[in-house]
Amino acid sequence: MTPTTRSASESRESEISRDMVKFHAYLRQQGLRCTRQRSRIAKIFLTYDGHLSAEKLHEQLRSEKTDVGQATVYRTLKHLYAAGLARELHFDDGIVRYESYHGGLHHDHLICEICRRQIEVVDDDIERLQVALAHKHDFIPTRHRLNLYGICPDCRNHPAA
Repeated sequence: MTPTTRSASESRESEISRDMVKFHAYLRQQGLRCTRQRSRIAKIFLTYDGHLSAEKLHEQLRSEKTDVGQATVYRTLKHLYAAGLARELHFDDGIVRYESYHGGLHHDHLICEICRRQIEVVDDDIERLQVALAHKHDFIPTRHRLNLYGICPDCRNHPAA
């Protein structure tokens, strides 16, 4: 492998390492300590692929026999959000979920109202329509969130008995 070619896993690891450095810098800037607990929470969060609630993250830590209180998990997720490393997701079920930001591609969500499955979608047509709509109304958008609710194919094809 030449120095300019990197595997996807090497690139992802490098991205996670950069995010960990950014998180530790944020903590120091806020006058907070970079504890092993905060670092472990951040590492699990940043390597998780998908949407993660504080409860699910806490369960993961407990399954690893890592002694971290649930309040520490909540606070650390809030710090990851404030550091620009996490997005908060609200899917109308009362559970706040987070996903790692990684400066990645914007995406929207399709959410099944029965099984609560979330499908991430990237659609250039939707993005273009939003830009055109904002332009038409001389509006400068700063952010947006699109969640479409419905029933997924699995729940339509296999209704609960």
